[in-house]
Amino acid sequence: MKPAKRCENITPFIVMDILEKIQKMEARGIDVIHMEIGEPDFNVPECVNRVSIEALSCNETSYTHSLGDPRLRQAISDYYQTTYGVGVDPGRILVTSGTSPAMLLLFSALVNPGDEIIISDPHYACYENFVHYTQGVPVTVPVFEEEGFVYTPEAIREKITSRTKAIFINSPSNPTGNVIPKERMEEIVGVAREHDLYIISDEIYHGLVYEGREHSILEFTDKAFVLNGFSKLFAMTGLRLGYLIAPEEFIRALQVLQQNFFICANSVVQLAGAAALTHAGEETARMKEVYNTRRKYMIKRLKDMGLGISVEPTGAFYVFANVKHISMDSYHLAFDILEKAHIGVTPGVDFGANGEGYLRFSYANSLENLTIGLDRMEAYLKDHT
Repeated sequence: MKPAKRCENITPFIVMDILEKIQKMEARGIDVIHMEIGEPDFNVPECVNRVSIEALSCNETSYTHSLGDPRLRQAISDYYQTTYGVGVDPGRILVTSGTSPAMLLLFSALVNPGDEIIISDPHYACYENFVHYTQGVPVTVPVFEEEGFVYTPEAIREKITSRTKAIFINSPSNPTGNVIPKERMEEIVGVAREHDLYIISDEIYHGLVYEGREHSILEFTDKAFVLNGFSKLFAMTGLRLGYLIAPEEFIRALQVLQQNFFICANSVVQLAGAAALTHAGEETARMKEVYNTRRKYMIKRLKDMGLGISVEPTGAFYVFANVKHISMDSYHLAFDILEKAHIGVTPGVDFGANGEGYLRFSYANSLENLTIGLDRMEAYLKDHT
């Protein structure tokens, strides 16, 4: 017996292979500095702890509405109105156990076999796998460092066919940390309108922008799906809470899929999420200040080491550094750095073919640990060259 054929196109998530190797090294007593994983090192906001405990003590532990607790959906609606000036009917919001289930439901409802989804290259490693799993075809558009790893309308148009269903954007981006400017988002929306396409916008790193501001796709079009959640901005990774904002015509299909596959998201965590949106502003602002200090420090150190960063990232908590002058095999370079320097970094090839020759460094770690890790990186590069 063999696994089902639908598993054949699902590629490993290399950063998890690296993390698991680090865990084995740490079990042997080896000190490894983590700059590979995109997980906040902060505790959850105080209001999240408090409301979670209150919800348990009040026995708020029953199934919620399959679309999500109405209190959380209203809080999300209010948040988008306050933050972006966009009105979102709570009935268009589906609450999920993280953004990964939201993506699975989205592509299950949107994609027919053979439909094409345009995705930037590099991109978050799992996007293509969700499309493959739902029998769609991911069509990659290379984006380049000198352009801030941002789509150009011309490059998108070249990849559009009669089977194209949607254009996928992610801003701020994983792995690059770059933000799509407002003008470029408007141009991308223009391309989508020309060809009657949907836009899928992964906004999970919204709130973590250090220069200028990010824009929701809903500021420019209603023909869009928005993915967002609580893992990054609110440091709630293990609590698994996300949501999908979808066009009204897709909501019933999405709801039926949720009812069958997941029933609903965790009831207690949903109330904690509502508290985060309404009461955690001061704590997330402090987190953001700390991230920005780390960002500036990491960019300077990596540049001083001779790594290429032609357009400085202004969002998320990643730096995507050009190491082509060192190696065009980022996979083996990342594992060599781990073995010899005891630093975890992510190879660029994990994020697509156009990510080859880059390494992703995460600054979701303390400044003290980043200093140690970057000192080790500097020593490794001196020995390597």
